[in-house]
Amino acid sequence: MPSPRRDPTSPRSTVARAKTRRPTSTASCHAQTRRAHAFETAEDYVESIAHLLREQGEARAVDLARHFGVTHVTVNRTIARLQRDGFVVSRPYRAIFLTPKGERLAEKSRRRHEVVIQFLLALGVSEPAAKHDAEGIEHHVSDETLHAMEMWIASSSNR
Repeated sequence: MPSPRRDPTSPRSTVARAKTRRPTSTASCHAQTRRAHAFETAEDYVESIAHLLREQGEARAVDLARHFGVTHVTVNRTIARLQRDGFVVSRPYRAIFLTPKGERLAEKSRRRHEVVIQFLLALGVSEPAAKHDAEGIEHHVSDETLHAMEMWIASSSNR
């Protein structure tokens, strides 16, 4: 007697198909993580460049190297990438300036950073810890969560 045909939509068939599918490649996962880290670096750099321009009137590679604790070679490579992506303009041995696109990203990053710090302070976190933790958290907060943080800060200050 022939065996009955299985229903392809049955849970058992779905599980069997899922087990035979190739998992997402490790390489593509790592590539995605590298892209995310590269954007975090871009946010940090444009935020720091904006700060230097505001405070000193110019942003130089040596200032960024000192600020981030990296070599000038690392800064120059990052600036080249930021220039390629349209965030900064720079010439060898000259100051670094933000493009309008870079200015928008710097302002968004600065605002995000400030909101996260204020939120952590409102929770009772010490100022040094809040400033340190905000450096990592700010890159992983959605606009929705950032808005909720702002609303919570506003409501808690009205109490």
